[in-house]
Amino acid sequence: MIKNISPLERMLLVSILFNMLLLLVRVYFTKELTYGFYTWNTFLAVLPLLFSRALFKLDKCNLKAIVLIACWLLFFPNAPYMITDLFHYVKEPPVPQWYDLLLVITAAWNGLLLGIVSLMQVEQFLSRHMKMIWVKTIVIISFGLCGYGVYIGRFLRFNSWDIVINPVMIISASAHHIFQPFEYLRLWAFTLLFGTMFGIIYFTLQQLSSKKQADVTY
Repeated sequence: MIKNISPLERMLLVSILFNMLLLLVRVYFTKELTYGFYTWNTFLAVLPLLFSRALFKLDKCNLKAIVLIACWLLFFPNAPYMITDLFHYVKEPPVPQWYDLLLVITAAWNGLLLGIVSLMQVEQFLSRHMKMIWVKTIVIISFGLCGYGVYIGRFLRFNSWDIVINPVMIISASAHHIFQPFEYLRLWAFTLLFGTMFGIIYFTLQQLSSKKQADVTY
C-alpha cells in the first residue's frame, strides 16, 4: 500500500506521523489528553483524500464516481476545519509554549494540505470529463462550500454525518441561512473570507506546481 502512494502523499504521511509523534510525546510526559482531539480530527481530514484518491483512479464518470464525489464533498470541510483548531491553543505549563505551538501549527498545516491535495485530485478527474470552464466553476464553488462547512462545524457544531442521521436539521438550518441571509451576516462573512483564503492558497500552490514543471521542461 505504501509503495502505491505518490511522493506528495508520502510527505503528507510523514507530516501526519510527525504531528502524532508530537502529540504522543506530550501525552506521555504530561499524562493528560490535552489536544487528544487531533487524532479524531486528523482521521476525518484524511477521509476526503481517500475518496478523491479512489475517484482519481477511475476512468469513467459513472455512478461510482458520483458517489465518491458526494462522499468527498461531505467530508471535504473536515480537512481545512483543522485550521480553526488553532482556537484551542493556550499556554499550559509545564509544556513549553513553543512545543504546543509546533503541535497546533503542524496539525493546521496537515489539514490544509489534505484539503488542497484532495481538491486537486477531484479537479484532475473532472478535467478529464468536463470543459475546463465548468471544472474551474465547480472548484470555486467548492471554496464557498468549504467555508460554509467549516463554519457550521466549528460554530454551530454540526458534524459530517448529521446529513445522514439528521438531514432535516441540516436542511432546515441551511434554508434559514440562505433565505434569511441578513440574520446570519457573520456566517456569510466567514464563509466568504475563509473560502477566499483557501482559494488563494489553492491557486498559489497550483502555480508553484506549474512553475516547477515548466522549469523542469525548460
